[in-house]
Amino acid sequence: MNDVAPADRPESWQVHGTEDIWRGAAPFAVRSDRISAPARPDEHFGRLVLEHPGAVAVLAVDDRDRVLVLEQYRHPAGTRFVELPAGLLDVAGEDPLVTAQRELREEAGLVAQRWTHLMSTYPSPGLSSERIEIYLAEDVSETDDRGGFVLEHEEADMTTAWVPVGELLEGVLAGRLTEGPLALAVLLYTHQDRHRAAR
Repeated sequence: MNDVAPADRPESWQVHGTEDIWRGAAPFAVRSDRISAPARPDEHFGRLVLEHPGAVAVLAVDDRDRVLVLEQYRHPAGTRFVELPAGLLDVAGEDPLVTAQRELREEAGLVAQRWTHLMSTYPSPGLSSERIEIYLAEDVSETDDRGGFVLEHEEADMTTAWVPVGELLEGVLAGRLTEGPLALAVLLYTHQDRHRAAR
């Protein structure tokens, strides 16, 4: 072990060929790449890649230290998750913060005066290029302007609630709350909050 702090670093292995498995109107695609490691350039092997535009998630905290959460059914996992307001980065060139502000307004009917970028995370880099930007929204208030957004499909069945941060932290640590961005945001927020209090 060396004394250098661990950090992710950009790297690109040679691609010898690509085949589209599925590509349609949705902002996703699945392809198969033939790649090789730099130390073994003659050893080619396949890797599936889910092309993903990225996403945002919002930890909206009110002045009573409660978080706005959603409950939403997710078919691939067969689970109704407790989640944060979130959405895809599917508008070309849009700043992720603008996307986060829109998603909070559309899904939760909230606007916020203070925004802080908490972290970026790749939830499944062995398969997907998805990168999620997680934001903290504070000084929140309700709005009737959802920008014409219409809840449909799973979102039409979505419910919302304000839950104390401490209850969410207990749920994450006990394994009752397992949705990735929610767990990461709550852990990071409570860690930072305790760090500030200890100063």
